[in-house]
Amino acid sequence: MHAVGVITEYNPLHNGHLYHLQQAKQQTGADCTVVVMSGNWLQRGEPAILDKWTRAQLALQAGADLVIELPVFFATQPAHLFARGGVELLTALGCESLVFGAEHPELDFGQLMAAFPNGREAFKQYNATYATLFNAALKTATGQALTKSNDMLGYCYYVANQHLGGHLKLVSIQRQVADHNDAAIHMSQFASGTAIRQAALTGNWSAVAKVVPATTLAQLQQQPLVSWADFWPYLHYQLMSTTVERSGQFDQMAEGLEYRLREMAQSATSFDDFLTRVKSKRYTYTRLQRVATATLLQLTATEVQAAQMQNYLRVLGFSPVGQAYLHQVKKELTLPLYTKMSKDLRLHELALDYRAGRVYELINHQTQDLYRRPLMIENAPK
Repeated sequence: MHAVGVITEYNPLHNGHLYHLQQAKQQTGADCTVVVMSGNWLQRGEPAILDKWTRAQLALQAGADLVIELPVFFATQPAHLFARGGVELLTALGCESLVFGAEHPELDFGQLMAAFPNGREAFKQYNATYATLFNAALKTATGQALTKSNDMLGYCYYVANQHLGGHLKLVSIQRQVADHNDAAIHMSQFASGTAIRQAALTGNWSAVAKVVPATTLAQLQQQPLVSWADFWPYLHYQLMSTTVERSGQFDQMAEGLEYRLREMAQSATSFDDFLTRVKSKRYTYTRLQRVATATLLQLTATEVQAAQMQNYLRVLGFSPVGQAYLHQVKKELTLPLYTKMSKDLRLHELALDYRAGRVYELINHQTQDLYRRPLMIENAPK
């Protein structure tokens, strides 16, 4: 069997994602679709509106064959590290191609990468806070800037793929209608995840129903919906009780930011109020949310960087086709494969994902990791 990979979050799975899954198989002729999906904490530094098991089930019902969790130490990182983690997992699984959505799929991402050969090194200097500087350097070298989030991710996929040996054929497809950050649902079958989450959290189900599969609508109406507002009391406690020396060790914490976070937390009345108070020209909202996530989960830069050197394959679910594909490649895997979290794994190899899941459970109230086994969907559509 031949496999195509996609890297996604499904927060939640909507009609644009369904189109992406359909196009992935159509454009590559693959037998098996492998989805690498973020767990309960996401790239923009926020909790998923639905837990990872519900989102994995929706992916399988939408036609995915194998769902692998992107570990929290890659899922909550800037674009270049998020891309590196996902590409590494797809490469380890023997996927032949990666299909991704882009605002401008006509861009020659490979040529951009070739014209800016120090792109990977530039990411070390220009992190997510300094995306403008990175784009300035890219434009100087290539004449092209990447101002849209999915275009930037596409570029990062090319850089990661080259670094990991270039095993994947990368295919870009047109992102459908809605911009990534579009906050409104228009007269279309497509809408951004941002708009869908806002509508779901306010109970505007008639709007949501137009832009998501029926299975997604049902889960949104039945499951507890999670947002940063739910975690604010826990984050507030962490900010007020943790020493600034300890806070300074958290992942992606800029020097001196720990003092600003603690100061602003004293008078903040909500998570949104807190972000508004902390925001400055130096820090984007996304950067601040990722730092807040690291603070809430107590993720230090040292342990995150160590974990990134020991990536692994955590199976969340599969169809019969996905199960057969796993059996086909199992002996050739270059990364550890886990299908169940034991007491030993929660203390060692899977410790950070276990911690992230336990915090999510404070709001979700459903076991996320210990002894959970992969979902099996018997009749996923072709």
